[in-house]
Amino acid sequence: MTTATANPVQLYMASLSAGSQGMRKCLDVIAGILGHADDAETFPWETVTYRESMKVRVALTQRYKPSTVNKMLSTLRGVLKQTWRLGLVDADHYRRAIDVENIRNSNLLSGRALAGDEIAKLFQVCTADPSHKGSRDAALFAVFYGCGLRRGELARLDVEDFDPDDSSILVQGKRRKQRTVYLGTQACQHLKAWLRLRGDDPGPVFCPVSQTGEIRLSRLRGESIAYILRRRQEESGTDRFSPHDLRRTAVTHLLDAGVDVFTVQKLAGHADASTTARYDRRDEGAKRRAVQVLAVPGQAG
Repeated sequence: MTTATANPVQLYMASLSAGSQGMRKCLDVIAGILGHADDAETFPWETVTYRESMKVRVALTQRYKPSTVNKMLSTLRGVLKQTWRLGLVDADHYRRAIDVENIRNSNLLSGRALAGDEIAKLFQVCTADPSHKGSRDAALFAVFYGCGLRRGELARLDVEDFDPDDSSILVQGKRRKQRTVYLGTQACQHLKAWLRLRGDDPGPVFCPVSQTGEIRLSRLRGESIAYILRRRQEESGTDRFSPHDLRRTAVTHLLDAGVDVFTVQKLAGHADASTTARYDRRDEGAKRRAVQVLAVPGQAG
């Protein structure tokens, strides 16, 4: 085994999906907290003990919000697991080093769900744009919202992942997990209209469009997708939202429509239904409507 292959950071990063490569920056931050200013790959992760892990936890808590801290702690556990797998530490050392609890989140949920009229306005500004960008962006919104995808999943979609016969899309999810989702009739029409302009050459579904209308068959990056959403948000006059808010919106709207949480979990690609529940942004009105189905037995009307 070469030195590069035996590096726990490289092994950990290789186990992640392409959309999770930002985790490398998390490891650099952690290495810096532990006094190693170079980079994560040269840090001796086998020396990390429970004391050092707790030092990292305390330092991160002072810098970041709980969700970010927990993500970075998960990254630390991941690279320490690779260190143990490589035989650089024994099992007892490994278990002690990763035995740090996550930060408990407050009851306030991050992000928001867009209202139905906001979604409608976003589609209107896209469909009112007669250029190729208008068609692309309408399809992008339709797939993003209609399938509740992550931004990285949307960027990774290839033409061959879409089956127009049954309106299905094969999604390449986190940790290389695949799942099948389906487009509604209108969303499918928007996607087909864009693909007619794009052509059926293999490659990414969503591509850059030049100012002159030239479609370049290269993949849109996540940053470019965020820029497109922001530009259309400003044109539509809706309140600001993040790309992930479209995913929250899809989950919320599905649950509000009465779709059971386990079906929504499968569509969203969540490993656990409790994660799906955290995406629910329904207000108190949902609970008021829900109790109306509980009619008192034997009572008319």
